[in-house]
Amino acid sequence: MSDDRSATDRGVLYATTPIFYVNAEPHIGHAYTTILVDVATRYRRLAGDDVYFLTGTDEHGENIQKAADAAGTSPQEYTDRVAGAFRAAWDRLGIGYDAFIRTTEERHKKVVREVLQRVYDQGDIVYGEYGGLYCVRCERYYTEKELTEDGLCPQHEIAPEYRSEANYFFRMEKYRPWLRERLETNPDLIRPAGYRSEVLSMLKEPIGDLSISRPRSRVPWGIPLPWDEDHVTYVWFDALINYYSAVASEGLEDRYWPHVEHFIAKDIVKPHGVFWPTMLKAAGIPLFQHLNVHGYWLVEDRKMSKSLGNVVRPLELAERYGNDAFRYFLLRDMTFGLDASFHEVGLVDRVNADLANDLGNLLNRTLGMLGKYRDGRVPPFGPDVAGAGALRDRFLDLPDRVVEQVARLQFDRAVAGTMDAVRAANKFVSESEPWSLAKDPEAAGRLDTVLRTCLEALRCASVLLDPVMPAKMAELRHQLGMPGTAPTLDDAKRWDGLAEGSATRKGDPLFPRIDRAALEAAIEVEAPAESEDEAGGAAPVAFEPKPEIDIETFAACDLRVGTVTACEAHPKADRLLVLTVQVGTETRTIVSGIRAHYDPEELVGRTVVVVANLKPVKLRGIESQGMVLSAEGPDGRLSLLSLDRAAPPGSEVR
Repeated sequence: MSDDRSATDRGVLYATTPIFYVNAEPHIGHAYTTILVDVATRYRRLAGDDVYFLTGTDEHGENIQKAADAAGTSPQEYTDRVAGAFRAAWDRLGIGYDAFIRTTEERHKKVVREVLQRVYDQGDIVYGEYGGLYCVRCERYYTEKELTEDGLCPQHEIAPEYRSEANYFFRMEKYRPWLRERLETNPDLIRPAGYRSEVLSMLKEPIGDLSISRPRSRVPWGIPLPWDEDHVTYVWFDALINYYSAVASEGLEDRYWPHVEHFIAKDIVKPHGVFWPTMLKAAGIPLFQHLNVHGYWLVEDRKMSKSLGNVVRPLELAERYGNDAFRYFLLRDMTFGLDASFHEVGLVDRVNADLANDLGNLLNRTLGMLGKYRDGRVPPFGPDVAGAGALRDRFLDLPDRVVEQVARLQFDRAVAGTMDAVRAANKFVSESEPWSLAKDPEAAGRLDTVLRTCLEALRCASVLLDPVMPAKMAELRHQLGMPGTAPTLDDAKRWDGLAEGSATRKGDPLFPRIDRAALEAAIEVEAPAESEDEAGGAAPVAFEPKPEIDIETFAACDLRVGTVTACEAHPKADRLLVLTVQVGTETRTIVSGIRAHYDPEELVGRTVVVVANLKPVKLRGIESQGMVLSAEGPDGRLSLLSLDRAAPPGSEVR
């Protein structure tokens, strides 16, 4: 998944999800991480890379022992059942993992004991006594600084209990200077940058040593330490090693470990960003390539968890709306690294607008016209039609862009870019009016061009969206009359992927429109009005007006039309772009915080609105000579202001 590794490192990916704790059934948070990695690995496979995808379950510890006791079963029987539920859920959601590891497997236990012994033999594990505030659900100690203002566990919102007992400790503090230096010299080791800053903040002060065992008399359900059978391995030291044990136990470490990418949610940044790298260093195992951290799916602005009673069940949603539509919603509606709010009405709106109205509509109208005008068979390209070449170029530009965006963890933008091209194809149909061309015998060749252009657009879109919606995109290609072979990225880089004269197969709508009103009635919510679909409008947003100003105050702002002539990423800030903007006869440098919303190359040539008399200010070492204006939607995405007709750079905006 790296976009900045050397050429010798390209072409191989080992991607991991966290191994999920089996004290609860899978929820949407689990599903998002796993679907995200599934999509990431599918894009790499699409490009022909060697990929290994690991997921699994974390099955030891005090909580599992208690859950099994409460269920009246043995820990092994309990973990067998819940681990089976996770595997069944991932299979149902179309997850194409290569390996599913369980920490109760002998292959994992063997590697854990080998690593423990290695670290113990070099003197980095010592025996001692520790007392502190302990969350039984997290199975870890917290400092008072890490608790909420009310003194509660930040994850489970329960009061920790004070515990004191003799355990074995990993000398983690010894490696704090090394880890801090590694993070400072490798700024993309933890991505996005905000989470790297969070870990660096943790490392400013002593982190102490890590308790890595529990007395077997109190917690018998665990892996015994190889040098002291009276203690079992603390769940984090056991669980984290799964990433290495999964490949080492199969003899695959040389092939895949140098290319490992971890994907996690932000609640486990400390174990993965502090515990894990120091453990690897002590064990002499190379560090991961990246730790990729995503945000939470929130319900009523709160994290989902079983203990809070607000869990959204992914299988129910997939059953109700279709697996691929559910996957699409998750990828499209969360910006990687940020939190996103879940609402079922929002899911329905997304499916209706993007999949039913845009993609489904393009397929249905194209095949409908093809059946009416060309007996359902793929026509050759005829004479040029206005807009056909531009649409072709737009689609053929997408494959490399999409791969780059996925490498940058911009999954939502990769999907959005493809769907923007689909909308452009629908606009092309409306503007070229094939129904009018069909009435003119002399326009038969131009009609062929319109129909073939739409067919090729659909084919390319199906390839680029295949990692997100593999079943539906296979069905789309089937309706286009294509064979059922797996596509490759190269298929999206050509504009002649359909055989002339081949028969298409019009079928049922890929994405039937969902009755939004019925959903609102069923869940008894008052939801915002549905956004306009084809007109490109959006639902109105409630706002609180700022204090009134007079016309003189407004006139003091010098707003001008500008043209972006160059754009690049800020070398010292992940969220900033440096734009070169022509404003009249002047050339301005403007630093803007829009990097999460636009690629630099997208902006070159764009017309923007500039606040031209804003006092210059230095932003991370570069002087910004103005501001470009943008609008923020309810989902947090920014849209640059533009003009509906041409105006020369420097024109006054009023």
